[in-house]
Amino acid sequence: MHIYLETDRLILRRFTESDADDLFALHNDPEVMRYLNGGKPTPRDTITGETLPRFIAGGFFAAIEKSSGAFLGWFHLRPGRDGPADEPELGYRLHRPAWGKGYATEGSLALIGKAFGEMGARRVYARTMSVNAGSRRVMEKCGLRFVRTFFEDWPDLIDGSDQGEVEYELLRSEWAAR
Repeated sequence: MHIYLETDRLILRRFTESDADDLFALHNDPEVMRYLNGGKPTPRDTITGETLPRFIAGGFFAAIEKSSGAFLGWFHLRPGRDGPADEPELGYRLHRPAWGKGYATEGSLALIGKAFGEMGARRVYARTMSVNAGSRRVMEKCGLRFVRTFFEDWPDLIDGSDQGEVEYELLRSEWAAR
């Protein structure tokens, strides 16, 4: 198991082919996917043929609960599409039983620390739907601040998409001053 980082309660490790079942289950929970695709199911061949290979290629980390060894979900820290290498995007997706326990904040803070402390990041940012209050709270707890609301063209209308997406950020200077 290639461990990327550890926190008090989490192990974040690289994805492997053996994570297909866990990823399939996570990406097929309608509540988990509510703000991502409206809760529609993701076909298994999409997970095994597209999602998992992209996750294995890098920047995505399986989140494992230390105490139980359970797959809780994943985090990512990687430059956005066509974005500068020193501005990684932070993201996370966790199973419902892991919600409300501080795992998203714990894993995100560890990745933010790695981004600024080891990777030379200038800025870390995260995005979510405006209506995704839980994810926005995590961003705020991690010290990211609201930057903007923006609108993207999505192939399918998702409940709340009319209110747009939000972007939060934390700059190196702000992180260093904490």
